[in-house]
Amino acid sequence: MQNKVKSPLKCFKTSKFHSFTLLRRWKMTRYTSEEALQLVLDSDEEFTFSSEEEEDSDNERLYFEERLDPGVDISDENAASPSSATRRARSNTVERQKENDVGCSLSPLTATHTKRARSNTDRNQKENVVASLSPSPATRTGRSRDRCRSVLRTTENYKGDGDHQTPVAKRAKTNIQTSNKQSTLSWKTETDIDMVPQTLRFLPAREPGPQLSPADAHTPLSLFKMFFSENAVSTLCHNTNAQAAGAIAKGRKYKWTDISISEMYRYIGLLFYMAMVKMSSISDYWRQDSLFSLPFPATIMSRDRYRTISWNVHMSHPDADKENDRKRGTPEHDRLFRVKPLMDTIRHVCKAIYHPKINLAVDERMVACKAHTGMTQYMKAKPTRWGFKLFVLADSSNGYTLDFSVYTGKNNFPSGHGLSHDAVTSLLDCKVLGSGYHVYMDNFYTSPKLLKDLFAMKFGACGTYRDNRKDCPRDATNSLSKKSARGSIRWIRDGPLVFVKWMDTREVSVCSTIQSAYTGDTAQRRVKTQDAWRTKTFPCPAPVIAYNKHMGGVDLSDQLLQYYTAQHKTMKWYRKIFLHFLDIAATNAFLIHKELCGNMTHKQFMEQLIAELCGVSQKVAPKQTSSDHVPVPGAELGSDAKNICTVGRKICVLCKGQLGKRQDTPWKCQACNVHLCLQLNRNCFQEWHKDM
Repeated sequence: MQNKVKSPLKCFKTSKFHSFTLLRRWKMTRYTSEEALQLVLDSDEEFTFSSEEEEDSDNERLYFEERLDPGVDISDENAASPSSATRRARSNTVERQKENDVGCSLSPLTATHTKRARSNTDRNQKENVVASLSPSPATRTGRSRDRCRSVLRTTENYKGDGDHQTPVAKRAKTNIQTSNKQSTLSWKTETDIDMVPQTLRFLPAREPGPQLSPADAHTPLSLFKMFFSENAVSTLCHNTNAQAAGAIAKGRKYKWTDISISEMYRYIGLLFYMAMVKMSSISDYWRQDSLFSLPFPATIMSRDRYRTISWNVHMSHPDADKENDRKRGTPEHDRLFRVKPLMDTIRHVCKAIYHPKINLAVDERMVACKAHTGMTQYMKAKPTRWGFKLFVLADSSNGYTLDFSVYTGKNNFPSGHGLSHDAVTSLLDCKVLGSGYHVYMDNFYTSPKLLKDLFAMKFGACGTYRDNRKDCPRDATNSLSKKSARGSIRWIRDGPLVFVKWMDTREVSVCSTIQSAYTGDTAQRRVKTQDAWRTKTFPCPAPVIAYNKHMGGVDLSDQLLQYYTAQHKTMKWYRKIFLHFLDIAATNAFLIHKELCGNMTHKQFMEQLIAELCGVSQKVAPKQTSSDHVPVPGAELGSDAKNICTVGRKICVLCKGQLGKRQDTPWKCQACNVHLCLQLNRNCFQEWHKDM
């Protein structure tokens, strides 16, 4: 059969194609099979041939693709044609498979020689990739296009070495899907209608509100004792006495008698009294030689007794503390061991005696402290920058503290989703709360993963979010810009999630599983015009309205705590936490009393609580002044003028007591209600009142 003679133009095109193929093969030696295939496919667009030439070039390209496959391309240094190289590649592949099957039975020396021979063969293969430039016609016609592509697809699905192989095709498919999803997303405006989200039925585990009978009499002390019960205070007294005994054994020079439950309640009452009446130092409460002296603290306990109790108050047993300190640096060590007994009691009571309403808020709370414990945090945006960070769950309607947890520093999170995710899910207990609650949070916590997990737990959630969070829309078209008008709205729905952006003075981003994107709500803002400031109405998304309304639950709780906080400077970090527990107990007790009775202000509640804790009456008899000590007649004056000086005369108290004489007098002191002589030569009234 005679070879077909090509025209000069076709020869030129063919030589040009082979030259380009040579350059292309040289470049592909530096790329993987997947990258080389992409270069080959891209280069096909640069040349066009007739149908016959195109078929030849396709076969040649497929042959070249098969040679680039690392599992098949085994060429020899003395190969005369691509077909012989292919046959040797197949034989070498079979030999390698046999070696792998019997590799465990080879001797170390044989395995070493086999490994060296294999490395030499691989080196020769790399050196001879460029050696064979044109495939033979038999090779081109002997293979089908489908077979070559199936082999290439099979070998390129995985790349790597050893036993660790990564599915490249699967990862590429995932990336392509994510890229396509991002590219197809487009922000919608307020004119587009959003679907109504699935409404979660509100099914609380108990009736919302205080879990106490309104018919019973509830005093401030009885409500406070639900948090600091006599059992809890008894444990506190036992640990405090043990701490004081250990301190005295170490050589501390102060007197100590074991503290009782009643004395501990009086000590707590003094702490709340100092929260109501602020002085510059503790010693000023017992100062007696000043115009600003306070007589009340000295009537409850002495200054030295107050100080010794403050130095030794302890929530855990000292021996157990030493045992825990020996575990420092191990996973068994508990940083909160010194506050755990009382903290567990407070948390349990907070959830037991009150059930929240539908809207909840999660946020951080700072307890001021600069102790070097490894647990203190610095938060620049908080009013209290240094201190212990608490994650708090509060009722948005009244600021009641439902639950809290103290952040102890970086550690391993059991769910693997990070601190913000675990902080929220650890505070929400479906068995205690129920289902259908709406949880509001700020951008530290909000993520699509968290909101979907809460939705699966039958909790709705809403919160501001950060654009760089995973799975948040970033590259969608028609987004807001800095030049967007105030009140502009953009939104995207992703299943139960709706992402909303609203332009106020700056861009606001909110994610929610509760509300629709826009329901016609508006917000009023003060806008400066040419003449003056005016109030203007702007459209506002529903999630933004709900977030502004219900997110302040923890902030309201912090506000109530700060009105009459027992916090003051201490020498021990755990005493700061103890004082915060007192604040939580007093504030929650006031909120429950307000729900049940509602006849006291916060100040009146604290005043009565202090009086009941200290065991005194809140109403003290007014102190008598010197203007009340005036002489008045001892009896009512009659109409008989002759007997005026004799009616109602009684014995003078001073003459009878000091002189032992009986002297009758018609005068008495109005304030003291005692008869005293008032004559020119004997003024018992003046002598009686000298020391007053």
